[in-house]
Amino acid sequence: MTKAELIAAIADEGDYSKKDAEKALTAVIKAITDSLKNGEKISLVGFGTFAVKERAEKTAINPRTKETIKVPAKKAPTFKAGKALKDAVSK
Repeated sequence: MTKAELIAAIADEGDYSKKDAEKALTAVIKAITDSLKNGEKISLVGFGTFAVKERAEKTAINPRTKETIKVPAKKAPTFKAGKALKDAVSK
């Protein structure tokens, strides 16, 4: 599903105009992004949890040149599905 298809689905399900559905989706994505930037965890009961996980620096091997390189430490967004979402998908 693309963003445009998601906007259309939100508009149909909630009886909104596509413009209003797009504004709502954009606002939700921005709020989640801003919270994750600030290191906050977002928990949507029944859906899942968004969080930021810190990954340590590590060494890796370039498969083409066999050269050892350092991969710097970084923060990565993660998502853990909630029980209700897992149950809905597994049916």
